[in-house]
Amino acid sequence: MTDKALSYVCGVANAPLLGDTIGRGLDRAARRWPDREALVSPSHDVRWSWRDFAARVDALAAGFLALGLERGARIGVWSLNRPEWTLTQFAAAKAGLILVTINPAYRLSELEFALAKVGCAALVTATAFKTSNYMDMLNTLIPELAQAQPGQLKAAKLPMLRAVIQVGGPLCPGTIPFDDVARMGGARQRETLATLADTLQFDDPVNIQFTSGTTGSPKGVTLTHHNILNNGYFVGRAMRLTERDRICIPVPLYHCFGMVMGNLAAVTCGATMVYPGEGFDPLATLQTVEREKCTALYGVPTMFIAELDHPDFASFDLTSLRTGIMAGAPCPVEVMRRVNDQMNMREVTIAYGMTETSPVSFQSAVDDPEERRVATVGRIHPHVEVKVVDLEGRVVPRGARGELCTRGYSVMLGYWDEPEKTADVLDKAGWMHTGDLAVIDDEGYCNIVGRIKDMVIRGGENLYPREIEEFLYRHPKIQDVQIFGVADDRYGEELCAWIRVRAGETLTADEVRAFCQGQIAHNKIPRYIEFVGEFPMTVTGKIQKFIMRDTVESRLGLTAAKTA
Repeated sequence: MTDKALSYVCGVANAPLLGDTIGRGLDRAARRWPDREALVSPSHDVRWSWRDFAARVDALAAGFLALGLERGARIGVWSLNRPEWTLTQFAAAKAGLILVTINPAYRLSELEFALAKVGCAALVTATAFKTSNYMDMLNTLIPELAQAQPGQLKAAKLPMLRAVIQVGGPLCPGTIPFDDVARMGGARQRETLATLADTLQFDDPVNIQFTSGTTGSPKGVTLTHHNILNNGYFVGRAMRLTERDRICIPVPLYHCFGMVMGNLAAVTCGATMVYPGEGFDPLATLQTVEREKCTALYGVPTMFIAELDHPDFASFDLTSLRTGIMAGAPCPVEVMRRVNDQMNMREVTIAYGMTETSPVSFQSAVDDPEERRVATVGRIHPHVEVKVVDLEGRVVPRGARGELCTRGYSVMLGYWDEPEKTADVLDKAGWMHTGDLAVIDDEGYCNIVGRIKDMVIRGGENLYPREIEEFLYRHPKIQDVQIFGVADDRYGEELCAWIRVRAGETLTADEVRAFCQGQIAHNKIPRYIEFVGEFPMTVTGKIQKFIMRDTVESRLGLTAAKTA
């Protein structure tokens, strides 16, 4: 037995967990900061104080009850970032409903799957956004809607669905206008709300989020008040948020990044939620930060890259910025440095987690040394445990690679109605097996080195795409790069690089190989190098490497070596 410390860390807490529901958390915010701004959405002409926001939430929650929605019923929300989304989030929690957050990029079959899987009784939907006409899709999926009495829908494909609540206009037959719902609740519903405030438990499910479904059908991650309210709270504390902070939230609300790390961090710390627009736009984000004097900015790396590389970037005054979060995908070191230096975000933090863990389990601190903040995902969150294990499930020594497992208040209840799939990732001791490869160093800092599924095995050697990507980001002409494995009839797999070149620059595959020569091992130099305009990704900014792999293999006719 060696004296080498093992890769197990437990988050020391400087504050207790909140034993509250989301509704009680909002009531507390309205009492503590009644006149401070809660929600600002310039494009919707909304500027609500905490008192005003809480009153609107109560009215909407009473309206949901008047529609016949009962405790435990599922209510879907299918929209981009709008104030109505956030009202629905908090009103559903107060009414004892389970909010089902539906990806705005979903199309017919995906929407039908999500609504049917969890049995949604009601759906709050946007009318349209850019090329997505949500009402047209709904009328195709539910032809009965146009003839239905609003609130009394009977749909063959979705027998549980009773009400479609429409945000925006023009109003479609069979739907209920969103603003009308808040006027439906009366004294009886208000009494029921007061009773619910006392009877709802913080361990009750409050949210179902579908995983991005990069492999197989999406799974409904079921999260409780306790899971997500606390995670938002400790994310906010890591950034030292107070009621004087203003968080610019261009990331999608339907995902944990927006609704937990954004909205629930704000409600627990008193900060203002600021929405720069319905969908991400780098110019609108920069304008909003300047005009609203935002102190924090959120984004996935591709968003920050788009902002930094915007032609008008230098004209914006971003001196109000102090902190923020870069997360959702591996954060390139060079991009992190530019955010620190050029966006005035000296206290920007990196966060790591997954939907199944509410989501954050590691986050860098605002006063971590720069080298730690750019090269790791920080240290373990309060009240959370993590271990790194080998293929046999044994905890590995510090500094060794293995699969990251998480345990604690933040771990999901399970995948909705899928006990077998839940058992595949959540073991009997309560550990969530993330599928991520990680290294924890002697000081407890964590580095995510890839996905088990992304690891490339070339001729029996394990190659880690993240390591090669970090090296290539150093090339001055490379704006963004993704490394992935493709089939090879000799080695089993070979490396392929997809590269986005900086505007106005040209680059060749030979130049890239020359840059690698003598700097990284020869087997880490990509065999295939391609230059692309964009990467396939989910709406939350997760790169879909399986699509890249399929594209290259099919175009080049690549097949793996036959094995016995």
